[in-house]
Amino acid sequence: MDGVPLKLSIIIGSVREGRFGPKVAHWYHEQAKTFAAFDSEVIDLADYPLPAALAPFDRPREGAVDRLGTKLAESDAFCVVTPEYNHSFPASLKHAIDHFQGEWSAKPVALVSYGGMAGGLRAAEHLRLVFAELHAPTIREMVSFHNAWSSFDAQSNSDEMGGAASAVTTQLCQLEWWARHLHSARVADPYAF
Repeated sequence: MDGVPLKLSIIIGSVREGRFGPKVAHWYHEQAKTFAAFDSEVIDLADYPLPAALAPFDRPREGAVDRLGTKLAESDAFCVVTPEYNHSFPASLKHAIDHFQGEWSAKPVALVSYGGMAGGLRAAEHLRLVFAELHAPTIREMVSFHNAWSSFDAQSNSDEMGGAASAVTTQLCQLEWWARHLHSARVADPYAF
């Protein structure tokens, strides 16, 4: 891995019309691009219309499931950007997570949440349980935006730039440590899910 950037996928978890997630994800992406350890990209779940029914894992994948699965499999680490809907994360995100197993395992997950007064923190805490079941460790450091829609301008710049940018730096340092060590471990001894 020496000198080769780790692949970081920043996932927009909401597909709702008029959603705010792309602003947060693109802001985070701009922060991540300054972090040399990662080659980052944004994955918008709205670009992957997954079928309603989950197929057995031993069946060949097609269409959006195959395309998203390939992206996830190539990733060394994830940043999941989630809103809080009714004290949890969106069904679209759970649906996307549930389509895959090994693509998530032994890879770290950073959580970025946004919402009203709670800043999406309840959604992020629920995601920790889901990713633990998939053998994907979540990063302790969180980034959250309280009353997010008043924190960003039209160009995805945040009024909370100082505090949020500092939290992103800490989060990315932790994510890089986990991603680097887990990548090396997966290469030396593939993880059995």
